[in-house]
Amino acid sequence: MVVLTGEALTLDEVRRVVFEKEQVTLSDDAVIKIKVNRCAVEEMIEGKETMYGINTGFGKFSDVVIEHDDLETLQLNLIHSHACGVGDPFSETISRTMLLLRANALSQGYSGVRPALVNQLIDFVNAGIHPVIPQQGSLGASGDLAPLSHLALALLGEGEVFYQGERQQAIQVLAVEGLTPITLKEKEGLALINGTQAMTAVGVIAYLEMEKLLHQSELTAAMTLEGLRGIIDAFDEDLHYARGHQEQIDVATRIRQYVSGSSLITKQGEIRVQDAYSLRCIPQVLGASWQTVLYVKEKLQTEINAVTDNPLIFSEQNKVISGGNFHGQPIAFAMDFLKLGIAETANIAERRIERLVNPQLNDLPAFLSPNPGLESGAMIMQYSAASLVSENKTLAHPASVDSIPSSANQEDHVSMGTIAARHALQMLQNIRRVIAIELICAMQAVEYRGTDHMATKTRAFYEKARRIVPSITKDRVYSTDIEKLTEWLKADNESDVTVSNHKGGVLHE
Repeated sequence: MVVLTGEALTLDEVRRVVFEKEQVTLSDDAVIKIKVNRCAVEEMIEGKETMYGINTGFGKFSDVVIEHDDLETLQLNLIHSHACGVGDPFSETISRTMLLLRANALSQGYSGVRPALVNQLIDFVNAGIHPVIPQQGSLGASGDLAPLSHLALALLGEGEVFYQGERQQAIQVLAVEGLTPITLKEKEGLALINGTQAMTAVGVIAYLEMEKLLHQSELTAAMTLEGLRGIIDAFDEDLHYARGHQEQIDVATRIRQYVSGSSLITKQGEIRVQDAYSLRCIPQVLGASWQTVLYVKEKLQTEINAVTDNPLIFSEQNKVISGGNFHGQPIAFAMDFLKLGIAETANIAERRIERLVNPQLNDLPAFLSPNPGLESGAMIMQYSAASLVSENKTLAHPASVDSIPSSANQEDHVSMGTIAARHALQMLQNIRRVIAIELICAMQAVEYRGTDHMATKTRAFYEKARRIVPSITKDRVYSTDIEKLTEWLKADNESDVTVSNHKGGVLHE
């Protein structure tokens, strides 16, 4: 059971709730904090104090004072008018993550909502009710208004949800689960949609996927080293300590352990003096990609426990403060940075694919074909990989450098953080296919060399992957192989990717 306090949610707990369906509850302390600040909101309303979004309009309408009898209607109108998302819906995984993160953000109490609203979000998570949320339409400030409005609709019994594998009307699913549609009170509509939970949810999923993909890329690169009789000296511990980047040191350590015992790996001068950069510089490039991942992890860990609403209620200080915590710039930058790591991990993998299939760069059968000339083998797989990395280069353009004013220039600078996060996730689908193609080619190369000469770890990885995609004995429709292996890489949780460093510690997991 994951207990929400608003302050201590971890990325591992998010993973368990989202992927392992662990149940969620609200802490007793959080309930107290929520109630205290809700009382403060109600007292200020009774005192007829002017508070943004509580008894005023929104955005450019912030100077319009709303009559007391219309305050609940104001919140409902906000959700209806802001539910302008378009395009394909987010996956259930991301929708589920958004529910969890929004519940956690409201758990600190500063948003001035009732415990019932937070519990409705938690009930959705525990029952597996996932709002249908269009992907496009957010500027990333004032928070993810459009996506979160669609999330809010479902809480009201409106819109659609994914439930038990089907897309259904929210009101019908609520009835099945014995849940009552929430009626929004003062401030609660604004509290639901003023936040960065769409971009952060996508960012969390992107981070988790990239972490796994980097490990898989390292394992695949190790197999490619065997297939190309790569030189182990370039992974020497002293060489990498001389530069000092810990992530680079860690990658080199893992590669050495992955190929330990392999008789396919060569020494400097045994066959050639130096390998090409795509082999020799694996630790330097993938180590730098790990740096982007670790930076993103740090920012996400902060953001999943952040209060990103506006205004915030500080009852102990008797303050209601309008600010800009909804601005997504930290996550926008983080996602754009992650995109660079994704792009370069794919770029160097594609170059290794080229070295595996190009007969001018190796001593393997041309294009790994079982019958070169009559059969093309892996020739066009490299084309597909090249296309994917080229597409990634366009997606890697930073979304965060753009800003378009909105709400009659009241909201005159926005983050585009959700676009950055969505592009990162798109790029991850591309890189997974590139790694799948490299793995297909690497497996073919080590078969040519003799799999009995492989290292224990790479051999185990090879045998698992071979159960998904058979050896190339004649030309076939390779698209099917690529997609099957891509799906396996996405689902694989069995790869032995935890190794020890020379001091006995555990490297990145």
